[in-house]
Amino acid sequence: MKKGIHPKNYRLVAFKDMSNDHVFLNKSTVQAKETIEVDGVEYPLVKIEISNTSHPFYTGKVKLVDTAGRVDKFMNRYKKHMDDRKK
Repeated sequence: MKKGIHPKNYRLVAFKDMSNDHVFLNKSTVQAKETIEVDGVEYPLVKIEISNTSHPFYTGKVKLVDTAGRVDKFMNRYKKHMDDRKK
């Protein structure tokens, strides 16, 4: 690896998925105010909302959005608009 290209604060950081409490380590320069102990070692902690362990794309648990009501509502409005044009 080329010397002198990484920032001096490039270190292991613990990222915690707040939706399922999954913690993983990755190198980063992100600033953290909190710390967490992982396997007896203390790391800076960054809390995140979603990770590969909770994202629907990776978990296969896709949330379905109920669009049928919206489509029906649109079709009813469109039908009324077309009926008014015919008169």
